[in-house]
Parts: sequence; C-alpha cells; structure tokens
Amino acid sequence: MGSEFVYNESRFSIAIRDPVWKHIWLTPELRDITLSPPFLRLYRIKQLGPTEYVYPGAVHTRAAHSIGVYYVALKMLRILLRFGADKWVSRTGCYSFLAAALLHDLGHFPYAHSLKELSLKEHEELTAAIICSEPLKSCISKTGADPEMTAAIINKSDAAPTGQDTETLFFRNILSGVLDPDKLDYLNRDAYYCGVPYGIQDMDFILSRLRPDISRGITIDSKAIMSVESILFSKYLMYRSVYWHKNVRIATAMMKKVIFAMLDQSLSSPEALYNLDDYSIYDVINCGSFSEKEIAGDVMKHRLYGIIAEFPFDENNSSMLGLETMKARSEKEEAIAEYLSRISSAKIEKKHVLIDIPERISFESDLFITDENTGFSSSSTVFSRDTVASFTASLRKIRLAVHPDFVSIVKNIPELLIELAKCFDIQ
Repeated sequence: MGSEFVYNESRFSIAIRDPVWKHIWLTPELRDITLSPPFLRLYRIKQLGPTEYVYPGAVHTRAAHSIGVYYVALKMLRILLRFGADKWVSRTGCYSFLAAALLHDLGHFPYAHSLKELSLKEHEELTAAIICSEPLKSCISKTGADPEMTAAIINKSDAAPTGQDTETLFFRNILSGVLDPDKLDYLNRDAYYCGVPYGIQDMDFILSRLRPDISRGITIDSKAIMSVESILFSKYLMYRSVYWHKNVRIATAMMKKVIFAMLDQSLSSPEALYNLDDYSIYDVINCGSFSEKEIAGDVMKHRLYGIIAEFPFDENNSSMLGLETMKARSEKEEAIAEYLSRISSAKIEKKHVLIDIPERISFESDLFITDENTGFSSSSTVFSRDTVASFTASLRKIRLAVHPDFVSIVKNIPELLIELAKCFDIQ
C-alpha cells in the first residue's frame, strides 16, 4: 500500500529554486510534465491577472503556483503516510495525488477570474479532459500515477474510478478544503509577490498537526485551531486588500464585459476560449468586430473605468440578488446608461457603464477537531458562523463605474447617488 511510496532522494533528483519554498524536488518524470505544452501554457497566465496594476510585483504565474502546490502536497503526503494513511492508499494513488496537485490548474482560464461567471465549463472539467489526453496521459503514466485517477482527484463532478473510490475520495478531500495545498501555497505566494504580510502562514506547524482520516481526508486537534483561524483571517485580509481591491475588481469586470458581449453577440464560442492565455485572449478579442472590444484596449492601457457609486450587497434585496447574472447586469447597465445620457446630455452608451458584483465566497470550515469531537465551526474557535457571515457581508459590494471620459460629467449630476440607489431598490 502507501508504504511502497518512499521519498527517495535519488528519485526526486530535479531541483527547482522557488522564492517562496526554496528548493522543490521532482522526479525526472514529474519534471517532464512541467515541460509539456499544456503545462507551459500556465507560464503565460498570471496567477492574479490585473492585480499587477495595483501591486506591480504580482506577476507570478499559474505555473509557479502549480509547482508550489505540488511542493506542499508532497510535504503533506509524507506526514499523512507517517501517521497511518499508508494503510489505505497505494503507491499509484500517492503519485496520482502529486500529479493532481501539480496539474490542478491546467484548464484554468486566462486573466484570473474574468471568465468565471460566463457560460463555460468549469476549469476542473477542462483540466480532467487534458489530463486524460495526449501528451499528458503518457507523461502522467510514466510518473507512476494513473491519469484517470489523477483527473478524478481534481474533478469532483466525476465519479471516482471503480475500485479506487475510497482512495480517490480521500485524496480529493485533501486537495480541496481549508487546509489544502492550493490555499497554503497561494496565500503565501500571493502575499510574497504583492509585498503584503497578510497571507504568510506557519506551514510547518500546520502540517505537523494534520492527521489522516479515511472519510474526511484530514483532521486536526485543538492545538491547530489557531492556525486555521490564521488561514481564514488571512484569506479575508487578502480578499479585502488584494483579490477584491476595487481597481482589481474593475479591471476584471471590464474584461468580463468584453467576453460576455462577444459571446452574447455570437462572435465567439465557449470552445474558442478554452486553452487561451493572457496574451492569446486579446488576439481572439481583436478578431471580432464589436464596439465593446475597445474596453479590452483600455484595460491594456491601465485606463480603468471610474467608480461613481458603491453600495453594500444586501442578501435580502431581491433587486440586488437578481443582478448576480451577467445577463441581468447587462440589461441594468443599459438602463443606467440611458438615464445618465439623458440627465447629463452626454452620449453615454451601454458599453460605457459597468456594474460589478463579487461572486459568493465562503469562509466556512468543516474540519473535524478530534480532541473536541466536533466540527471547526462548533469548536472553541472565535470563528463562529455569525463571525464568518459578517466577513462575507463586509466584503461584497455593488460598484457602479463608468468610462473615464464620463466620470467627471456623471459625478456632477445632482442627487446622483439617490437616483442610483433607486436603480438598485435601496431604501
């Protein structure tokens, strides 16, 4: 079983120098995966998309992040095997887990999350399809992993392969959760490159408190509660200061508006958007003949729309809830453009108006605390469900922005905020 997986330094002989984790060791076969065309594409996708407009150092790539996730997964795996996971996992499963960690973002869309709300396949589904196709299928097999199991660990929408259900689900639970290798890498890595202190975690201590559980993936004891609290609060601070910084949100929403218009006008298909990178997506946009494509040019020039109004997102406001789809926002943008154009006598069109609403996020944790015999939210943590809910509520804001040519004109409209509040049914 898992005892057959041995961290043999003679096998893990290829070193990658990383500014966050220092030396990361791979086998020659795992290194070959990082040289394959599907993985090399990740070097052309920035991990944080337009965040570099606010934090110029944030130019690290999905490839660097993926290699970092592999590193954390390897450290995590060795600890879990030492404390009993070797009783139910196999050598093939261990290598499949490592390959899944390395390849978990393979199908990720370009430009951070600009395409996230559009009618596209989930990037995990795209990742699984790439993994089960050549050239990666053969590359993964050579590492000692099973390509289908690797894909199933990543893609939760797929049933686990027959005969490996328990093991695959075990590794799925480790790869995705509050203490998963993805989160432990991106919080540390994003904080490092943005030059902020909020995401730094004491990873060695966190990993030392993990214990394997065949059905839950991992458990912790109460000594690690503070570490989980640190991760949750770090995630909140990173969303507040980096991921959902107002200018990052606007730049992302501008790209989203362009891609939505292109799909809505049948100028492109979802299939044409898969496997693009941060550079080729502009080629696809520029091939189309539609007025919204000038917005993408503004993004490239760092010429962002200016925010003219901001309101807290109210979960009890049906008008706000109705704007959580791109289609509904597009219609509301058109109505607001007509109002602003009429009241200001300026030629403000639908493409000049932008509504941004951050997606729903969760700071919940279902980690099981062994010595308290309860879930994290019911444990001795200060992170009660009400506290977690207040985090989310404080972050989500509806922002209305307009093209920079019209910001000063619009802001001079008398009682502007009162009229815009009516548009969102705010009393």
